[in-house]
Amino acid sequence: MSSTTTSEHGLRRVIKAVSAYVPQVPKPKKKISLTEKFVWTGIALFAYLIMGQIPLYGVTEAPKFDFLQFARVIFAAQQGTLMELGIGPIVTAGLLMQLLKGSDLIKLDFKNPDDRSLFTSATKIVTIIVISAEGGLYGSSVYGPLTADEAPLAIYVVIAQLIGSSIIVMLMDEMVQKGWGVGSGLSLFIMAGIAQTILWSVFSVVPGNDGPVGILPFVISHSADGHADDAIFRTGQLPSLFGLGLTVIVILILVYVEGIHVDVPIVSTKYRGFTAVYPIKLLYTSVIPVILSSALLANAVFMGQMLWANYNPENKSPIFNWIVQFDPKSQGGQRSPTGGILYYMTSPRSFDHVIQDPVRAAVYVIFLTTIVTVFSRLWVELGGLSAKNAAKNLLDADVQVPGFRRAEGSVETLLNRYIPSLTIISGITLGLLSSLSDILNVFGSGTGLLLMVNIMVSYYQTLVKEQVDMHMPGLAAMLGRKP
Repeated sequence: MSSTTTSEHGLRRVIKAVSAYVPQVPKPKKKISLTEKFVWTGIALFAYLIMGQIPLYGVTEAPKFDFLQFARVIFAAQQGTLMELGIGPIVTAGLLMQLLKGSDLIKLDFKNPDDRSLFTSATKIVTIIVISAEGGLYGSSVYGPLTADEAPLAIYVVIAQLIGSSIIVMLMDEMVQKGWGVGSGLSLFIMAGIAQTILWSVFSVVPGNDGPVGILPFVISHSADGHADDAIFRTGQLPSLFGLGLTVIVILILVYVEGIHVDVPIVSTKYRGFTAVYPIKLLYTSVIPVILSSALLANAVFMGQMLWANYNPENKSPIFNWIVQFDPKSQGGQRSPTGGILYYMTSPRSFDHVIQDPVRAAVYVIFLTTIVTVFSRLWVELGGLSAKNAAKNLLDADVQVPGFRRAEGSVETLLNRYIPSLTIISGITLGLLSSLSDILNVFGSGTGLLLMVNIMVSYYQTLVKEQVDMHMPGLAAMLGRKP
């Protein structure tokens, strides 16, 4: 956006006028203690968990398909509850605005408080639009057929619940981020959802085909009759000791990899004698490329399910069979492709399936690693992470690299030694870790573990900053944060 044209001035006025009617959480009027922040963070988390257990009013039966099956981990969503859409609409709107910002389609000066406020208001407006669109489309297409015969108006009640609950989640995230809580509300909800899945796999006493679903209750129940070794490998996607061991190993690998970085020395031009390092992480692009890749696959499977259910429910069309096939006899909403291109694009999610069809496993690993790497390259350019942007950010922070002129071109040349190669390495590493973890059936899925560990590390760093701000306000001011 440029502040020089009439149309752009008009757009600014429209955004400001509309934002006056958008619900928002005020910033705290005084400094919030860390203990109080934990309390508000806990309240937001508790509310999310409760909403994830409240079924949608007016829905009497589950849909034939779970169309968000492959996206529920990254969207912190629970089927059939107020958290049906999870944080999906909020993440979608946020990524859209970030792409517009990173690609310079939005011309704003983010050093200017008014422009930053304008961008925040625009993001919230776009978020509400996406929430309304997704709530309306998803509610009418998925739950409309289930409510039309019994109560024609029930679908509007369902849509209102989907939209209303998503707006509540948006406000809870805003509350946490505006200083009432710690970190990000969205990250907190994702981490909680993944942790729930892992705890369910470990401790659930719900009966399955061969005993309790949870691996620990299964071991205890089978130890009495001398068959505890049955827990090492279990059929299908049931939790096993093998999967538990792999989950622990993957978490340790991720924690280790998260700590690997290249340090570029920097000195302050504002405070003489103040030196530090600018760390460029091995996982430079973070987990955003994995989220984008998972969202792409989830949407592909979603479209495949829609096409199959409407045009090829008996797998008799050669053209549609080439795209995707499902088992017509399978019951419930959790259906995975059994043939077609989408079959090779989705994870086997079972060691048994890997042995039965190693070609599918190999194709999936190669495919996911490739698209994660491609998204890594794209995100660096569109997300404002390129060497040019990093150099500009360093100079804007009043620091420079010793031995290099204080000019963008000079610093950019230095950063180009690391960022392009680390971008590729980051994509390959993330893709391999995610895909291999998926096919080996780790608890919470490979993508889920990547997200959880990344969020936990981020929360640890946030808590360290909070401690610095609280106990050493002078140092916090030097680092550019308000005491």
